[in-house]
Amino acid sequence: MGTVKAVLIVSPHWTTRGVRVATTPAPDTIHDFGGFPEPLYQLRYRAPGAPDWAAHAVQLLESAGFAAEPDAGRGLDHGAWVPLRYLLPEANTPVFQVSMPRDFDTAAALRMGRALAPLRAQGVAIMGSGSLTHNLYEVFHGGKEAPYAQAFANWTTRAVLGGDTDALLHYRVHAPSAERAHPTEEHFLPLMVAAGAATEGEQAQLLPGGMTYGVLAMDSYAWGLPLPDAA
Repeated sequence: MGTVKAVLIVSPHWTTRGVRVATTPAPDTIHDFGGFPEPLYQLRYRAPGAPDWAAHAVQLLESAGFAAEPDAGRGLDHGAWVPLRYLLPEANTPVFQVSMPRDFDTAAALRMGRALAPLRAQGVAIMGSGSLTHNLYEVFHGGKEAPYAQAFANWTTRAVLGGDTDALLHYRVHAPSAERAHPTEEHFLPLMVAAGAATEGEQAQLLPGGMTYGVLAMDSYAWGLPLPDAA
């Protein structure tokens, strides 16, 4: 992931009225799920917060027309700390979250990413944490491989790697089985935030993640990593 000064995360598990930005100095680990083995609830991710960077994010969002407010008590939900345990296991890089407003659509999420983009130039990594497909009903009631999920993932990869922002904005019209892949949109929208934070002409890379439970596509995309053929 490289050396960064802080990590800003937008997760589908913090939805609010308006935008809230976590200014918590030492965020707790939030176990916002149920029905799993007890050891999972004992896990902690003790990265420090980033109050100064969070305050800067509030300013950028307000300048872009978002009604943004600081939140001094918010911890890290599992959309943040689960991937960070693998990306930054030493937990010594400051982390803060920006919420996802409940009324967001793809255009608003893209605009949020563009508003936050100046932070990247200052050394803050911007991370959208979601799921490339997210039909949990089929996970719990189907349990079988469903080809539509891979078709949706393949379509999204072509759009992201091809820089087709218009297709991503209107994915529910153009992508195959979009409403089945995402009965609700909150797990797709963080991708739009990350895409919005990319610089013009910056090439995305696919980070293959495979398919879990036959219907949960786990692929990710990254902007700003060294290209594979770069020496």
